[in-house]
Amino acid sequence: MDLESARKLWQPEPGWLNTATYGLPPTPAYEAVLAAQRDWRTGHTAWEGGDAETARADFAALVGADASDIAIGGNVSSLLAPVAVSLPPGTRVVLPDIEFTSNVFPWMVHEPRGVDVTAVPPAKLAASIDAHTDVVAYSLVQSADGTIADDTEIVAAARAHGAMVVVDGTQAVGWLPVDATRYDVLAVAGYKWLMNPRGTAYAYLAPGVRDRFVPVAAGWAAGEDVHTSYYGPPLRLAADARRFDISPAWFAWVGAAPALALVREIGVERIGAHNIALANRFLAGLGLPPGNSAIVTVDAPGADEALRAAGIRAAVRAGRLRASFHLYTTEADADAAVDALSAG
Repeated sequence: MDLESARKLWQPEPGWLNTATYGLPPTPAYEAVLAAQRDWRTGHTAWEGGDAETARADFAALVGADASDIAIGGNVSSLLAPVAVSLPPGTRVVLPDIEFTSNVFPWMVHEPRGVDVTAVPPAKLAASIDAHTDVVAYSLVQSADGTIADDTEIVAAARAHGAMVVVDGTQAVGWLPVDATRYDVLAVAGYKWLMNPRGTAYAYLAPGVRDRFVPVAAGWAAGEDVHTSYYGPPLRLAADARRFDISPAWFAWVGAAPALALVREIGVERIGAHNIALANRFLAGLGLPPGNSAIVTVDAPGADEALRAAGIRAAVRAGRLRASFHLYTTEADADAAVDALSAG
């Protein structure tokens, strides 16, 4: 599907520059959720659909992994919890000091039992990995400012010292090509750049590593055969990453499957090129140098008020205006934001 045809599948109110907060659903996803809600209201169908499995497979394909290595849940922190709870006392975790807390708190809650969490400036992350580092945790793209991590350097340093690599790909997957198999764990919330309903998240758990983790939230969805795992012992968990699955929120996964299918059909490379071009158009309009991210931040006192008055919806993060650009963003949106900021 070409980009212009695909963009007709969204109906945003002009001025949405805030996908880094949440993405907007394409028509197939939106209509699938509405249909499922109508079925729910009348009892027209059972809940046992294949939407979550379809979404799992499409996500796996997006990140170059096998579906058997993908666990699904509701958010990043709950998918990281089995990793964190499995760390022995004395483990040292190194992470950026501006990391979004879904990849901070799961580690820090274990400090009372001896897990050491060290936060460093993002630019010093790779250099801070040493022989005493057991886990390095970071976002591929930072939520606060859109900075893309120096992934090659960080992974190389971690591998050189035998540290486990845990990456939050929430602000990257969907517009930036990502190979999950480079990491030990890649966790991604689906409701931003993948435009899933909120309540969907995915985690790649490397086959050679996940046997160390305890599936602390295991329930029927983690069973080898979910439909014979409703009642009683014995413990019969899935042999693959599904043992870390959390019971899926029905409507969320109904909308996830068509959204992911569309991202795959359009292509991440084309999406990323579109997004970055608009972000750079916005920066150029403000007299700023170009970047390489779909998320940009600028110092602009009073920006939030100026944009709101012009009907532009963006965000303020870490004291700066954050604008984010996706498939449904237009040149007119970027230009309107520039005009509003310039007038202010």
